[in-house]
Amino acid sequence: MKKPLVGALFTVLLLGAGIAPATAATSHDAAATGTVKAQIKPEAQIKPKAVSFAGTVALSNCSGSVIRTPDSQPSDPALVLSNGHCMESGFPGPGKVVFDQPSTRGFTLLNAAGSGVGTLRASKIAYGTMTDTDISVYQLTSTYAQIESRYGIKALELNTAHPVQGTAITVVSGYWKRTYACNVDGFVYRLQEGEWTWKDSVRYTSGCKTIGGTSGSPVIDNATGKVVAVNNTGNEDGQRCTVNNPCEVDENGNVTVRQGINYAQQTYGIVPCIGTGNKFDLSRPGCALPRP
Repeated sequence: MKKPLVGALFTVLLLGAGIAPATAATSHDAAATGTVKAQIKPEAQIKPKAVSFAGTVALSNCSGSVIRTPDSQPSDPALVLSNGHCMESGFPGPGKVVFDQPSTRGFTLLNAAGSGVGTLRASKIAYGTMTDTDISVYQLTSTYAQIESRYGIKALELNTAHPVQGTAITVVSGYWKRTYACNVDGFVYRLQEGEWTWKDSVRYTSGCKTIGGTSGSPVIDNATGKVVAVNNTGNEDGQRCTVNNPCEVDENGNVTVRQGINYAQQTYGIVPCIGTGNKFDLSRPGCALPRP
């Protein structure tokens, strides 16, 4: 994991090192292989949508984005997606789920050019965990309609399907106001970092060289403009399964270490867990997120 940053100056001095898991990268490449979940879809041939900073946010130590599901309504309280390790309460331990907890955290909303246009405020952490995945979802005091009316910015939509190997993607960091372009290289059965284990993680091709502070960045499918994952970690030093040095574990328990390669957690599984009024309901059909 690349960790959340304590402060921009401190981070710059450390050449991007942070305090909690997170990563992001740059450009394109294609290399290693992973479990292929599906073939390239015809929609991947659609003319790519322009990827910008609009709808992304900067946290005090990480990146994030204002997100919606296909069923979210303009009058619903808006949601912000980031990593579980980016929560102000600290890293949740294995098996720990933060659910429906009050929060007043602020997020700097960015426009397409990457300029901050205002501060959004949380009312609660709707959901957060580092078990099986690494996500946090904050509910805001503003609705989607209010954000669009005031700032002219729409939320990014979560894709509802599993990502596809080979898909061209962009990691958009609101913290650094930088983008990283590469492809989905494959999928990792289990990604282990320290005491945490994540399932079916996205592995980037080598072009996405993410750094501390990019944790929580939305991973956007260039063809659809939808969010398919959330950036969260990478192997920095070539160590095996340690903090900031995740390792890949396959179905047979074989371990692979890929120094310099970065990863993200898929987000399509969030969609079935959000019901009417953008409320998390972990008992909804199809919701497989860990429960408190």
